[in-house]
Amino acid sequence: MTHLENIKKLFSKNFVENPLLESFEVGRIYLSSGKLVACDPVITSDMNPFTVNFPKGDFAVLLHKERESNCVAYAEIIFSNAEAADWKLAVTEGQNVKELAEGEVFGYPVESGMGCFMDVDTQNALNALEQRLYQSKGVDFMGIYEEFFHEYFFDENGAIDQFAFLKPSEKHPGTIFAFETGYGEGFYASYIAYDKNGAPVKIITEFIEIS
Repeated sequence: MTHLENIKKLFSKNFVENPLLESFEVGRIYLSSGKLVACDPVITSDMNPFTVNFPKGDFAVLLHKERESNCVAYAEIIFSNAEAADWKLAVTEGQNVKELAEGEVFGYPVESGMGCFMDVDTQNALNALEQRLYQSKGVDFMGIYEEFFHEYFFDENGAIDQFAFLKPSEKHPGTIFAFETGYGEGFYASYIAYDKNGAPVKIITEFIEIS
């Protein structure tokens, strides 16, 4: 079974039925332009958005954890409750699935142990924040993870959270949904479900393959 076939089997319904997974609706993400980016925000701040134009607005975000390890296996954004009629590998500009060899995927590398979804407008706000912090702190600048992301992943008792919603700009409503990626570092692909009219229903990023 290919990754795409497995994703289709797990996520074509409005709920996930698999004893190896535990699912949680964890919040909502705001997309201002509908141009969605998935990346490790610490190392790929210039990642291109997917070629699909997603709806603009506020959308539910789910995490699906592998029960045995409690690690994030899949991250999902739901755009509508329409039935999924087709699934495709998510690509960015210049990527052609016909050029992939069997077993290959397009995706994004993770080195920080963290992945995210965000609108390209929010990505621009994050990059602007990093530049402001660097310019204001100079040699004391410790990097965008330490300066911005780190504090969001610790709750009031000091325990480490597996996900966080972050706002890099008070002037822009866009949010970053950031989360731990599976067992850590790796290369991870995303898959898009479409309704019968070709509109996106949901997007899934896979970190641990569950079959």
